[in-house]
Amino acid sequence: MAELSEQELIRRESLSKLRELGIEPYPAAEYPVNASTAEIAAEYDPEKGNFQEVCIAGRLMSRRIMGAASFGELQDESGRIQIYVKRDEICPEEDKTMYNTVWKRLLDIGDIIGIKGFAFITQTGQLSVHAKELTVLSKSLRVLPIVKADADGQVHDAVTDPELRYRQRYVDLIINPQVKETFVKRAQIIATMREYFNQAGCLEVETPILQGIPGGATARPFITHHNALDIPLYLRIANELYLKRLIVGGYNGVYEFAKDFRNEGMDKTHNPEFTCMEIYVAYKDYNWMMKFVEKMLAKISLKVNGTTVVKIGENEVDFGGEYRRLPILDAIKEYAGVDVKGMTEDELRATCRQLNVEIEPSMGKGKLIDAIFGEYCEKHLIQPTFVTDYPVEMSPLTKRHRTDPTLTERFELFVCGKELANAYSELNDPIDQLERFEEQAALKSKGDDEAMFIDYDFVRALEYGMPPTSGLGMGIDRLTMFMTGQTTIQDVLFFPQMRPEKPLKKEKSE
Repeated sequence: MAELSEQELIRRESLSKLRELGIEPYPAAEYPVNASTAEIAAEYDPEKGNFQEVCIAGRLMSRRIMGAASFGELQDESGRIQIYVKRDEICPEEDKTMYNTVWKRLLDIGDIIGIKGFAFITQTGQLSVHAKELTVLSKSLRVLPIVKADADGQVHDAVTDPELRYRQRYVDLIINPQVKETFVKRAQIIATMREYFNQAGCLEVETPILQGIPGGATARPFITHHNALDIPLYLRIANELYLKRLIVGGYNGVYEFAKDFRNEGMDKTHNPEFTCMEIYVAYKDYNWMMKFVEKMLAKISLKVNGTTVVKIGENEVDFGGEYRRLPILDAIKEYAGVDVKGMTEDELRATCRQLNVEIEPSMGKGKLIDAIFGEYCEKHLIQPTFVTDYPVEMSPLTKRHRTDPTLTERFELFVCGKELANAYSELNDPIDQLERFEEQAALKSKGDDEAMFIDYDFVRALEYGMPPTSGLGMGIDRLTMFMTGQTTIQDVLFFPQMRPEKPLKKEKSE
């Protein structure tokens, strides 16, 4: 165990002294909180004389001791408020231990306390709570990082170190309370989507996380082992094939907020564990889904931000109205200056070399086209754009286009150069689906470890008949990034994946 710092040793001594005084620093009894700091700040009226018997609790964030009276600052979930602690008020009897020893010496910044008292305005015009009773609720044994702020509350020395913020999110939330707002908005986004889907008559469902075959996407899975059955299992990379089984079973609309796992690289927009919403609606196609998505994103933006226009980095993105529809081959022609329609695999390889696009020997036609698109087109798609009509080789689960069998009825929604959603007119021809799976198996044999497995049970399900269906997958983490103006996925995950922490090293206390 790492050696304790001098401050940590002092706090442990204070802990022992509290117990010697008969004060339990971690009491088990309920504490009757009846107000929040935000409620007091918003609703207190000196003329009404309200909030005269308040009970608040939170973390002690500052303290100014001035003899027999002191000021402090208490932070709860909703904000901060000044507290006024007077010796003879909290210690009305002769014993002044609670003020002289506990409050002045044994409490520290970061301790969680309870205050019973009344709201008032100080002579300097500061809203405060006058303490009549003080209770120790939890002793903090570690020192919080110091955040400096001026008299107007402007922070000038914020803690921004990502190693601290992401690894110790609990500390980040304490010292950077504005971070909470991002996660409040994340919850609002999900709640708004649920309401929108439920009003559309769709049913929220749950499907397996442990799967015998990792289907529904082209990605490298995590592999585990089931001891009792003595079989390998995979953490799901997508829930698509199970949801479409439910459409076969007779549901007209199903959706799921799913934890998915992909054993791939990590960067500012990718985490190996992520949340994806997938929805499938019978008797619809990808054209219908585009309109459905436009209305949904406008609704979410209005709910979360009060406007459809959101500042994302240096860009102002408008989620309102109708989004541009751009066929992927047209996008390549527009931004890369080449027409790849009808090219063979060898011709695509030559084109990639000509365009200086990095490729691998295992790549088939679909991935070669995707590589060109990723290099030359994505960065230009700032405003919401539906990239449509992908070649068959890129879309093994998608219905062929009704006017061009070499293409599929698929779109991806791009915002600020990043994919936000993926949607199809779902392939419901079991013979065609099996052939597509077999093509994926051939790619896997060539070394493409992201190619799909053949899911024979899913093919069997399609053989019973699946109605025409439109499906959509949307990353909740990336959507939250866009709706809150964050630039990294780590800022919208409470606990993003990180490398194992190095052993803590602390200087010996002198």
